[in-house]
Amino acid sequence: MARWALAALNNPGIKRKLSCGQKVSLHFKKKKDKNLLSRLVPSDVEKPHQKLDDGHLNNSLGSPVQADVYFPRLIVPFCGHIKGGMRPGKKVLVMGIVDLNPESFAISLTCGDSEDPPADVAIELKAVFTDRQLLRNSCISGERGEEQSAIPYFPFIPDQPFRVEILCEHPRFRVFVDGHQLFDFYHRIQTLSAIDTIKINGDLQITKLG
Repeated sequence: MARWALAALNNPGIKRKLSCGQKVSLHFKKKKDKNLLSRLVPSDVEKPHQKLDDGHLNNSLGSPVQADVYFPRLIVPFCGHIKGGMRPGKKVLVMGIVDLNPESFAISLTCGDSEDPPADVAIELKAVFTDRQLLRNSCISGERGEEQSAIPYFPFIPDQPFRVEILCEHPRFRVFVDGHQLFDFYHRIQTLSAIDTIKINGDLQITKLG
């Protein structure tokens, strides 16, 4: 028998009623357990997602970019600042997804973001899907240099992700796509620290910069 029942039967008043054959109703208060909910509900229950209006993330290039809380994406056309400019050993990473029916897209490293007069372009990578070409060039004081186009293969596929790495070395930029080195581009702007801006436009979505 439960302890509370034994305690009730030992109560003199209740004993007297029972001996006289009277009906006895027992009422007991429930003791609230303040810790009950915490025991039943785990402490790490996920909170509902909150929609971020005009939320911003700071990427490693130092540029604030608008992003969705569930799957951050950088807006194209994109222009961002490279902290401290380029230097030997520094690498720029661009990850993204090619559009379903692309014509072209371009990734450029420039000296500032001026439009008028246009900023000098240290290197421009332009992927052209109609000809399956990856063109490289520079533009200094408004004059474009000699265009380069030789590559072992065209690395980009419509509606597929990609990873471009531009590694700065003393004499050149060394460019990798999906971990494979595709070409070198020798510096045409010698003051590397002046190359402090990245511009991206065309038929792609950016998922990460670094």
